[in-house]
Amino acid sequence: MAEDEQLIFQKLKNEDSAAYKTVYMDNRELFLNFGRKYALNTEDLLDIYQDAYVIFYENILQGKLTVLHSKISTYLIGIGRLLIMNRMRKNRKTVSIESYLMPAETESALEQFEIEKDPLTDKQLLLKKYFERLGEKCREMLVLFYYKKNTIRQIMDAGGYASENVVKSQKSRCLKTLRELITKIPE
Repeated sequence: MAEDEQLIFQKLKNEDSAAYKTVYMDNRELFLNFGRKYALNTEDLLDIYQDAYVIFYENILQGKLTVLHSKISTYLIGIGRLLIMNRMRKNRKTVSIESYLMPAETESALEQFEIEKDPLTDKQLLLKKYFERLGEKCREMLVLFYYKKNTIRQIMDAGGYASENVVKSQKSRCLKTLRELITKIPE
């Protein structure tokens, strides 16, 4: 992450109102451009951006966000994306499976995170290796269910599946395939 981002973040932690205003204005249009793909009107997107910004602000003030591992814009878009999904669910709009995945511009920013993490165990490395060999639909299914903690119903609605049973059996087949890959394929 750039030094100027760290400097701005430090000013935010010190409750510099000018820095908060600058961050708000600098990221507003970027967020609106990101949010337009969800077919929400500009007024709704502005409301969501405001909510995302308030959450960002409160996370800093309450000490929940003490170290920034990404760009501020990435953090705001991440919060906003979740708020958009919640809004769409409440409005009972159809949410495509692609909506749950990060857009390319956010994905590239996320790849630049400087997250400190413990090295993976042998089991985790094995899981990662064979997970990457699964088909795209299986990877998406497992990520939505286990990583993003979506319910079977949410996955059914988002993916256009016929019933919850179809989702359950698809998830089951994906897990079975992953187990088979791990246990049967030699290194």
